Amino acid sequence: MAREQLQVLNALDVAKTQWYHFTAIIIAGMGFFTDAYDLFCVSLVTKLLGRIYYHVDGAEKPGTLPPNVSAAVNGVAFCGTLAGQLFFGWLGDKMGRKKVYGMTLMLMVICSVASGLSFGHEPKTVMSTLCFFRFWLGFGIGGDYPLSATIMSEYANKKTRGAFIAAVFAMQGFGILAGGIFAIISSVAFKAKFDAPAYEVNALASTVPQADYLWRIIVMVGAIPAAMTYYWRMKMPETARYTALVAKNAKQAASDMSKVLQVEIEAETDKAEEEKSANAFALFSKEFMRRHGLHLLGTTSTWFLLDIAFYSQNLFQKDIFSAIGWIPPAKTMSAIEEVYKIARAQTLIALFSTVPGYWFTVALIDRIGRFAIQLMGFFFMTVFMFALALPYDHWTHKDNRIGFVVMYSLTFFFANFGPNATTFVVPAEIFPARFRSTCHGISAAAGKLGAIIGAFGFLYLAQNKDKNKTDAGYPPGIGVKNSLIVLGVVNFLGILFTFLVPESNGKSLEEMSGENEEEPESAVELEQQPGYRTRTVPV
Repeated sequence: MAREQLQVLNALDVAKTQWYHFTAIIIAGMGFFTDAYDLFCVSLVTKLLGRIYYHVDGAEKPGTLPPNVSAAVNGVAFCGTLAGQLFFGWLGDKMGRKKVYGMTLMLMVICSVASGLSFGHEPKTVMSTLCFFRFWLGFGIGGDYPLSATIMSEYANKKTRGAFIAAVFAMQGFGILAGGIFAIISSVAFKAKFDAPAYEVNALASTVPQADYLWRIIVMVGAIPAAMTYYWRMKMPETARYTALVAKNAKQAASDMSKVLQVEIEAETDKAEEEKSANAFALFSKEFMRRHGLHLLGTTSTWFLLDIAFYSQNLFQKDIFSAIGWIPPAKTMSAIEEVYKIARAQTLIALFSTVPGYWFTVALIDRIGRFAIQLMGFFFMTVFMFALALPYDHWTHKDNRIGFVVMYSLTFFFANFGPNATTFVVPAEIFPARFRSTCHGISAAAGKLGAIIGAFGFLYLAQNKDKNKTDAGYPPGIGVKNSLIVLGVVNFLGILFTFLVPESNGKSLEEMSGENEEEPESAVELEQQPGYRTRTVPV
């Protein structure tokens, strides 16, 4: 039997879209802007670091980071993110969203700047300090996942909630573009001032000493937009749902939201007191697992499977860029010119594939629902992965490589207009307020585990079967064709696990989590409740 909802929560659910909604999107989204900026620029930075710190006299090709160093530079950020998602997700439910929110942003800002100030000139010293600060940068970024999603879901109205949460996540697209554009501008400016010959002309002179400043500047600039929003994060009131349902202070929740919504909301202390006895089960208790166990399995498994496929794209990017002539062989360029060419190529891919996918989701998620978008995304990712894999030899011919690029781009368009966005949105909507941030953090951490497998497991798996044809330092693998088949199977499993995730479109958060339900007196009464068996597929 449904309990009457608190007036303050009802006011949030039915509120018209106002300026504060857009302000919240920008404030919450800046963490994701920094996240994407950092992930984008590190691919530029690793190329340049290889030339600066791992140059070998007389080598035919420019220096590159050894596999273990490259894995460490990229991997520590993922490990930090995973840890941050779990820790700050839990802390957000214990201390409140607002109290923790400023910590994550300051950690990102400080560690972004510190990464660029990595000490010394010796390879071991620079890489060690860079890895240290990138771990803590990842830790801060990880905290932003559950907190930003939860805050946006608890502020939004139920009509446009999906679009608002997806818009926060879509700020990643602007971070990628900003990173690319800044890297292009910086490299052009450095090239004009410190021109250098190609590596094959003069290996030593192709990397000018000033290039050491270039990568540091690119890494540090990402902190500026995030730092600019710190004041506004501190000014945001605690979400009404946390204050009323977790802290049990309906009067404060009504006061805070009256200012935000610019309407008078009456405090209902008596109703808030009624909430104390209901839904008192603990996280991972038998009651929690009965109500939300399958939902948590659905959100963790789909995010895990999605990120395996999504982060494996790094395997093929260098081949694609070379195939379409966007990036010539490294030895034909100077160090700064290589930064420019890679930044230009990645910016174009982001502009025409990654960013549109995000905003298609924002535009349509509240019209066709989360379930339909996620199912469609996984379906097309499966189709395109198998279409790339089965006739792989056909795509390797020079005349057919443009087709490969188109298919590849469509795969990641449907990742963003699909599960990459919905796996972020749904966990912020379907769990009770006192577990919402924790459960989102657990789901996101499962995704990051998938990202580690996608980025590093497949780096080894996709190596040629012939040990004489593998990349330097890597053992033989199963080859690119078989790796693509495995990724197709991973995406197909994503389709199946999507059926565990309930549709939350157009429903209030309390309706989804069952927080406005009376505690049933018996199992018989529970079975008799209408809608007890929550459908996972929209009718």
